Amino acid sequence: MKTSALISSVTLGFLPNAIAAPGDFNPNDITFAVAQRALPDAPDGYTPSNVSCPASRPTVRSAANLSTNETSWLEGRRNKTLSAMKDFFGHVTVGDYDVVGYLNNHANNVSALPNVGIAVSGGGYRALMNGAGAVKAFDSRSENASTSGHLGGLLQSSTYIAGLSGGSWLLGSIYINNFSTIANLQTHKSGAVWQFGNSILEGPDTGGIQLLDSATYYKDLAEAVNGKRGAGYDASITDIWGRALSYQMFNASNGGIDYTWSSIADTTDFQDGNYPMPLVVADGRNPGERVVGSNSTVYEFNPWEFGTFDPTVFGFIPLKYLGSRFEGGSLPSNETCISGYDSAGFIIGTSSTLFNQFILQINTTSLPSFLKNVFTDILTKLDKSDDDIASYDPNPFYQYNNDTSPYAQQEILDLVDGGEDLQNIPLHPLIQPERHVDVIFAVDSSADTTYYWPNGTALVATYERSLNSTGIGNGTAFPSIPDQNTFVNLGLNTRPTFFGCDSSNLTGTAPLVVYIPNSPYSTQSNISTFQLSTDDNQRDGIILNGYEVATMANSTRDGNWTSCVGCAILSRSFERTGTTLPDICNQCFDRYCWNGTVNSTEPNVYEPVNYLAESAASAILPTIVSTAVAAGVAMFTML
Repeated sequence: MKTSALISSVTLGFLPNAIAAPGDFNPNDITFAVAQRALPDAPDGYTPSNVSCPASRPTVRSAANLSTNETSWLEGRRNKTLSAMKDFFGHVTVGDYDVVGYLNNHANNVSALPNVGIAVSGGGYRALMNGAGAVKAFDSRSENASTSGHLGGLLQSSTYIAGLSGGSWLLGSIYINNFSTIANLQTHKSGAVWQFGNSILEGPDTGGIQLLDSATYYKDLAEAVNGKRGAGYDASITDIWGRALSYQMFNASNGGIDYTWSSIADTTDFQDGNYPMPLVVADGRNPGERVVGSNSTVYEFNPWEFGTFDPTVFGFIPLKYLGSRFEGGSLPSNETCISGYDSAGFIIGTSSTLFNQFILQINTTSLPSFLKNVFTDILTKLDKSDDDIASYDPNPFYQYNNDTSPYAQQEILDLVDGGEDLQNIPLHPLIQPERHVDVIFAVDSSADTTYYWPNGTALVATYERSLNSTGIGNGTAFPSIPDQNTFVNLGLNTRPTFFGCDSSNLTGTAPLVVYIPNSPYSTQSNISTFQLSTDDNQRDGIILNGYEVATMANSTRDGNWTSCVGCAILSRSFERTGTTLPDICNQCFDRYCWNGTVNSTEPNVYEPVNYLAESAASAILPTIVSTAVAAGVAMFTML
């Protein structure tokens, strides 16, 4: 086995307590083991190449049902989630209710059991790091995560996890690095994956002279993209962006140039259902349009397929054969099968094309002129009006669903950042009726406000799309969501909020959404979406803060928080089985469910302070007051 197919994976992560400083973490305490990871199976690096077609030639299948691959995989995965859920409810109590007994009683009817999804929003490195903190909190492999007040095991109990833009970078890092723990990705040891001290425009620090390192880096990027162009495929700036991302997200030589997204489906652990199914989201841009609207087609990449449930296209192709010249839903007999087009970097780059403009800053870098000329040659051949797109050549849905698809007559399919339609949380694949997801933990790192905090815009966009009279919703239902001003005025963006608690108020079957907005606990985690570098201290601080957001500071802000998470997980399952909610769940829903109250007045500028610092100040206030009174001074009036 070649070295690039190996990765160090930690057996345990870490978690300081809720108010520990990031510096309290000693990365040298991590122990390492070596395990095989996602397969480097591209036949010729970044260049798509001819391969032998399978006996049953690939076709476009209707999106009326899930793929046979997914339904088969679900049989194994749902059994694994049942086991994980029993472990989860071993340390997460729901009052005195015997949840494990309930799960055992319904073990033979998997459709009665909770079906959990996780969605990680876009937002650049802020989203990657805040989302990483949430995933770390949900991962039973993280140190102390499976103790009282924590949520370890929620990840293992989940069936699906979706990412968009910065959230897709997180998924790419986790899955292409063999379902790595967050602690492993952020270690300070030599060879750590997440080394964000250098901007992506500089390239990785290999220990040499940075100017020469950058020159080699850009030369490699140019050669990879030129190889794809030389093979006859259209290239976009996203090809460059995706290759650059790969150097920061994948622990492999040359940025993991031969790793594909479809290779995830070939790994034994994934085939055995040992971890959730990853879903990456991107938007289609209609021909001739420059603005992506709410009626845009939303695409997903999963380990087996690429396509959409939207009624415009309503089809999926085998991801492994993306790049093959499909026509009218089939691969003509005179066309060969193509493989290697689904480069993992290109997939996560597609979901984050918003960042293509940074690649255009090549002339601001300190590179030798000869290298600038090579690199600029690629950029000048690209359509500058299409700087924000990922070009999928050939269009796999060419002449497919001619009556409904705006792309049917387009030989090239244009995809853009998955958040350009304002649905910055990748909820779309998780609300598809065929997937029957009961609860979605929606981690929102959006920069909706002046100072880069979320205000619910992503939820509003998904809700409004579900009401679209043109039918783009395709039977999906979503809980009612208030306007963005209400989110801020009622503090719904300062703490977790549940939407869709009472399913009887919904038109159609929809999951309960647990909204987890980025908030400052121990650090101001609101760095700009376009900040392209961060040192290890800031990186670790934002990841720790994300952990605290997900756990409400290890349940120190609410001692019943984990119980309330348990109630959210069980709610739809209890409805299906006619089980009465335990009293603790009624209390939780009174506390966390949005009750329909609206306050749409224009709010003040949102500038939250660190909650843990505020809590610490509140804790010492009574002592200060008592001392002041005892001393007979006037300090009391000043407090």
